[in-house]
Amino acid sequence: MNTAPDPAVELIATQHLAVGRGTPLLREVTLQLRPGECWFLLGRNGSGKSTLIHTLLGLLPPLAGTIRQAPAIADRSAVGYVPQEQRFPASLPLTVLEFVDLGLAGRAVRRDERRARTAAALGAMHVGDLAEHNSGQLSFGQRRRVLTARALARQPSLLVLDEPTAGLDAFSAGQLAHDLEQLRDGRRLCMLHASHDLELARRYATHIALLADGEVRTGPAALVFADPTTRQVLGLGGGA
Repeated sequence: MNTAPDPAVELIATQHLAVGRGTPLLREVTLQLRPGECWFLLGRNGSGKSTLIHTLLGLLPPLAGTIRQAPAIADRSAVGYVPQEQRFPASLPLTVLEFVDLGLAGRAVRRDERRARTAAALGAMHVGDLAEHNSGQLSFGQRRRVLTARALARQPSLLVLDEPTAGLDAFSAGQLAHDLEQLRDGRRLCMLHASHDLELARRYATHIALLADGEVRTGPAALVFADPTTRQVLGLGGGA
């Protein structure tokens, strides 16, 4: 039986977790996600990053082991999710403000509070001036920020981001990562990034989950990056 951890200490905690779709893809995953932490899931394509995220969020059942979730994580009311990409049909007459408001679908939130939340989320992502624009006519970088604003409108405790900087130029990626770090620091958000961007992980991660060969090594970022095997696991060659 899964019992909820103290939400002041842990949002999600796992022990000896195995994940996969019928066949285990990852085994013996033990980690704890706490408020204010910035986790990066690092691994090659196909290593199991998305499968692990889906299992942590309860979208896939674990194949073995246990997952404990704080109540607001278990019912996903305090979870914000930013997909790597989502279509914004140009033919759909949906403003950016209306699109961000969709992040509150199914939530019992008063109309005035909804307006306040969406405005605050757009402001936090520095796209408030786009509120009345057609959501189907945004640039790639603007779409990333609007997708993040939609997740932030939920006022999450846990923000899950799937490759948030993929496809962005170095300057735009750095700016988005900086803004996310400001949010994490100001709100004590726990952030969980699935990413290939080692430079951003080195700069912003507090913790790393390194996925390779069906195993997950977790720990403080400084210790994981100091391990001489980390570069080899990530396909960067030998050396520390």
